[in-house]
Amino acid sequence: MRLFAALFPDDGAVRELERAVRPLRRQDERDTRGVRWTPVAGWHLTLAFYGEVPDELVPELRQRLAAVATAGSTLILRLAGGGRFGDRALWAGVDGDTEPLTALATAARATGTALGLLPDERPGYVPHLTVALARRGARTALAPYAERLDAFAGRPWAAGELVLVRSETGPDGSRYSTEASWPLGGGAGG
Repeated sequence: MRLFAALFPDDGAVRELERAVRPLRRQDERDTRGVRWTPVAGWHLTLAFYGEVPDELVPELRQRLAAVATAGSTLILRLAGGGRFGDRALWAGVDGDTEPLTALATAARATGTALGLLPDERPGYVPHLTVALARRGARTALAPYAERLDAFAGRPWAAGELVLVRSETGPDGSRYSTEASWPLGGGAGG
């Protein structure tokens, strides 16, 4: 199964970002339709993308991520600003407890490396929430979208749960479901 570790913003943070992104979507519809906007219901902060995980490794991945969550703590985060990865992806930035967030992402990635799911060397973690991807073959410059999103500043929210997410790709994009979740700092989880 295709899996990744993530944090999900609370509903209020999602609504704020959705309001900020709405004019960008309208502009894209008028201009080129060169951008594929990610579904709001699936907005998340990816910590580690594991890809296709063999069924026999899932229990150990769960066990190791539970330990990562237990070692962590609730993070106070805020969606703020905008950026892009070239002209491939448009994202909202993250402020707040970014050092512990990066440490959490590093631990989640190390879990994947230990299980042979990820290579040893990876680029540094950039805390972000992807809001749009360039359509295949489209020549859409994402810089103007990122510039308009740069002034966005949402309210703080508490991220208190590490989630192992299953991603199923279909003709309409990816669908996400929770494979397991654990409270940051310990406690019950599943």
